[in-house]
Amino acid sequence: MVKLILVRHGQSIANAKNEYTGWSDVDLTAQGRQQAVAAGKILKKHQIFFAGVHTSVLRRAIITAYLIQEQCHALDIPIYKSWRLNERHYGALRGLNKDYTRQKFGADQVALWRRSYNSVPPQLRQVDTHLRAYQQWPQSILPRSESLAMALKRTVPYFQDHIVPQLLEGKNQLIVAHGSTLRALIKYLEDISDEDIDGVEVGNAQPIIYQLDQHLQILNKQILDE
Repeated sequence: MVKLILVRHGQSIANAKNEYTGWSDVDLTAQGRQQAVAAGKILKKHQIFFAGVHTSVLRRAIITAYLIQEQCHALDIPIYKSWRLNERHYGALRGLNKDYTRQKFGADQVALWRRSYNSVPPQLRQVDTHLRAYQQWPQSILPRSESLAMALKRTVPYFQDHIVPQLLEGKNQLIVAHGSTLRALIKYLEDISDEDIDGVEVGNAQPIIYQLDQHLQILNKQILDE
């Protein structure tokens, strides 16, 4: 049996301000760092080890991953960073307060943008082409806005190409990413319907442990909470 560990980053500055973040590269709060440390401690306490770490190119996820590795005495474990694990892009909503958007657009419309599978938030007028983290890639990877379905289409190929082969070799893998991209992976792993994914939440820095058989079928799922 092999384990797949999913962890959403600790509280970010945008989380604390109740703002949409998406691909904006915000830092963790002090509380977020404490949450990441706690996640690492609980993984160590339960003796859940990993042979590889996968994260986005956004600092809130990367720092969370490093803090978890440090607590697990696993700083030597390889860490792989990919834009495919970035948070869903919230387009023109990013940087806006969520309560403000409810007042401006209506609670029902905001709920669709935030929670539904196919709804796409308002798009940016143009993509950010100057960011160093994406210079090695074609501009076509840079979204102006994304639905959860669009985020799934870029996240699942990374999982299939880079994580599945390691799991098939019996090597536990840790993914430290974001609320929406982890929801997308959970939808894929658990075969959750487009309608039911609306009710799936992923808490900050709460490790989700999947125990998988040799065919990567789920045997057990556990959420660790200190």
